[in-house]
Amino acid sequence: MITIRELTSHDELYDFVHFPFLLYGDNPYWAPPIISDELQNLDPQKNPVFNNVEVRYFMAYRDEQPVGRIAAIINRLEVRELDIPKIRFGYFDFIDDPKVSEALLKQVRQIGKENELEFMEGPLGLSNMDKSGMLVEGFDEPNTMITWYGLPHYSSHMEKLGYKKEKEWVEYEIQIPEKSPAKIERFSTLIRERYNLRAVRFSNSKEILKYAEEMFDLINKTYSDLSTYIPIKPDQIDYYKDQYLKFLHPDFINCVADEDGNLIAFAITMPSFSKALQRANGKLFPFGWYHLLKARYFPRKASFYLIGIKPEYQNKGVTSIIFKEMNDVFSQYGITTVESNPELIENEAIRSLWKNYENRLHKKRRTYKDSL
Repeated sequence: MITIRELTSHDELYDFVHFPFLLYGDNPYWAPPIISDELQNLDPQKNPVFNNVEVRYFMAYRDEQPVGRIAAIINRLEVRELDIPKIRFGYFDFIDDPKVSEALLKQVRQIGKENELEFMEGPLGLSNMDKSGMLVEGFDEPNTMITWYGLPHYSSHMEKLGYKKEKEWVEYEIQIPEKSPAKIERFSTLIRERYNLRAVRFSNSKEILKYAEEMFDLINKTYSDLSTYIPIKPDQIDYYKDQYLKFLHPDFINCVADEDGNLIAFAITMPSFSKALQRANGKLFPFGWYHLLKARYFPRKASFYLIGIKPEYQNKGVTSIIFKEMNDVFSQYGITTVESNPELIENEAIRSLWKNYENRLHKKRRTYKDSL
């Protein structure tokens, strides 16, 4: 018999965050989150996204043993400002038992109906800056720090329950040559001279902070044309700066400025933390910090996280400057492999960034949707 319980206390929320550690165990491809970071992200007193988001957490039990979890999420900015009558579901993990997944999804469905919403979609995070998408290909590849891992039975349950594919993301593994491709080198010089642009490099994290708000402003401008994009609010910007600064390596942040010093493009790459997260196993102490710091300062692989370009400079070859700078940094650290994070499959502009490099599409993920 399956029992569903709503979780409300801090101790119960810890059980919610800890459930994947029970489910995945020693799975060699799962890179677990840091538990304290997960708890902070789900704490309304600490995460300003809760100013506009309502979340309820549920776990499924069989014979008093946890067998699944789900979060029902209503992003009021999405519902009111974008007029998208949707309830999200996220943090969705479950054993291979259709009764468990169905019972958990029914909780989200009921909340959506009570709030007079029209459809449900997931797995999605609290906002557009959070993890999104259910893994459907690449189960033998480690997840990155900002993606969910998943098991093969997840998507088959969704399809058997009648949920339809909504969005799809792809992820690439890119091989980095010792020197930038000749085309990138040539275009980088040409575009710099044509528009009087210059690359901006950082020597420490404090210097990155000076540009942080400009970066987030560029993110909002870069993705504003997407119908489902929710602009990042100022209080969220401060939160994300605190949350991610400890993982940023100044050498891996590449920016481009115009002749007046205004930021017109940036790209954030990070050392890959997947192996370090596996060794930390959810805890910073006593040795988790050591593994993360080692990955930060002595990287063997990198992850491409985010790019932003001022609209008037898009499609003008500015990415060639960014890629030239990135290639130089990777060569300096002896990094030959970079992994992209999820890119919407219809975003041809982003996918075309890798055409000058040897690459392979190694992971896919998607969201599923159903009418209420």
